[in-house]
Amino acid sequence: MSKVILFDGVCNFCDQSVQFILKRDKQEQFTFASLQGDAGQELLKRNYVPTNMNSFILIDGNKTYFKSTAALRVCKELNGAWKLLYGFMIIPKPLRDFLYGVIANHRYEWFGQKQSCTLPSPETRKRFL
Repeated sequence: MSKVILFDGVCNFCDQSVQFILKRDKQEQFTFASLQGDAGQELLKRNYVPTNMNSFILIDGNKTYFKSTAALRVCKELNGAWKLLYGFMIIPKPLRDFLYGVIANHRYEWFGQKQSCTLPSPETRKRFL
């Protein structure tokens, strides 16, 4: 199975992040599932993630990554200079996750919220669970 990104499907910032990844993941390594969907909820259970987890989540094989670690691991796999962001892994996780949390806790306020998840285009539909 490819690497699966679980994201908040009603968050505008999260949706734009998925679109960003789709454009830069030329090897099509990542598939996506919204946290609100059945597939996302099943993956949370299967990987023993609390269902109230409100974070960007990367499932890579039998390893699950959260928050800043998940985001930076995704950046490492993208085409272009985005790989360089992985260097921020040297910052202690508590500090990285604190900064991640500031954005995550204000994402609806700063970027808005949708009433429902965006439907993927026909070209990218195969990458969504």
